[in-house]
Amino acid sequence: MIIEIIGWYGTLAIVTGYILVSFNIIDAKSFFYQILNLTGALGIVGISLYKRTYQPAVLNVVWSLVALIALVSIAVR
Repeated sequence: MIIEIIGWYGTLAIVTGYILVSFNIIDAKSFFYQILNLTGALGIVGISLYKRTYQPAVLNVVWSLVALIALVSIAVR
């Protein structure tokens, strides 16, 4: 049950971030947006590995690495 909640959180976090950026509510270079991307992608990685669906796991590992690099970039500004 917990892994399902984590997976749904991941989906909702990424979709929420996308909506917020698409409608100019937050900036794509904001800390909050990148946190949504990072935690959302990790949630999807978790559920994907649990269900042994490796394509979304790989995609979201890359997604989370991009978000992590963006967060580091924001932090050093």
